[in-house]
Amino acid sequence: MNKYERIKAALNFEEVDRVPISLWMHLSENDINPKSLAESQIEQTRKYDFDFIKLMPFGLYCVEDWGAQVQYYSKSNQPPIVKKPGIESIEDWGKLKVLPAIYGTYGKQLQLAEHVSRKVGGETPFVQTIFSPLTVARKLAGDRLLLDMKENPAIVKQALEVITETTINFVKANVNAGVDGFFFATQCASEELLTEEEYKIFGVPYDLKVIESYNKETFFNIAHIHGDKIMFDLVANYPVNCLNWHDRWISPSLAEARKRTDKCLLGGVREAPYFDGNNKKIRDSLLIDGTVVEIGNHVKESIDSVDGKGLILGPGCVIDQQTPERSLYAARRSVYTGAHTLV
Repeated sequence: MNKYERIKAALNFEEVDRVPISLWMHLSENDINPKSLAESQIEQTRKYDFDFIKLMPFGLYCVEDWGAQVQYYSKSNQPPIVKKPGIESIEDWGKLKVLPAIYGTYGKQLQLAEHVSRKVGGETPFVQTIFSPLTVARKLAGDRLLLDMKENPAIVKQALEVITETTINFVKANVNAGVDGFFFATQCASEELLTEEEYKIFGVPYDLKVIESYNKETFFNIAHIHGDKIMFDLVANYPVNCLNWHDRWISPSLAEARKRTDKCLLGGVREAPYFDGNNKKIRDSLLIDGTVVEIGNHVKESIDSVDGKGLILGPGCVIDQQTPERSLYAARRSVYTGAHTLV
């Protein structure tokens, strides 16, 4: 099977020659330059023979064009941060305008997709990373968003419409650039932030507008549910064909999720450190300090939990940029039948 055939088979619960896998990380030392980022991601994918590329634009690309001031470090494991929010008063929400996809930091991420398409189009499936409109609003305003939603919901909804239309502009340009799908990330579908009823008002309608702008145009459409206490069942009903969340350290597990959805599952590789009952770190991520045997057993356990069907192996979120090569090779090797050494 080639990579396209393998991914499509997994999405459709068909037999695969091996379970597809991809591991992704931020490349913060060069993710400001779209061409450098494209080349780094392609090199990494080919080196470890991963089955798809999740494009890794820096996480604040969606707010700088609306006035957020971003501090860049261009160092490994030191991603950009918001130095000054784009929304500092309730009136600022009303100043947001719909943006085109070809300028500013949105335009740079479009260039990223174009570079990757020219280099690996037809060879390796690749998906662009986009954020839910409510997630963009929170990146723009920080936690004041939650207060503004309560005190002036109408103006926040108006801003969410603007963000939605801008995201759709970006989506359409990426489809034209040749992406095979989208990694739609929501960082707000969590009961730690909102009630499910609140998310149904401020999240779901805008999420669906974005997803429905591309889900019939692309074949590999992932919904990523970020954080703890996630609204899994709510997002699982979105019109996507693949779900990703931190399955190795929050509920549901892969096995539990298989009982609750017929969507393809993307996960099975723990990206986070381990903590005890007092929230004290007891060891780093398995990919950082695990042995080859531990990683092999970890991957096999995930595959076995869903009988290897409707599964694409990947992390619940980004892996550490300092992950050693031996761990990446060990995870990749582990998808082959008989490559696991159980002890």
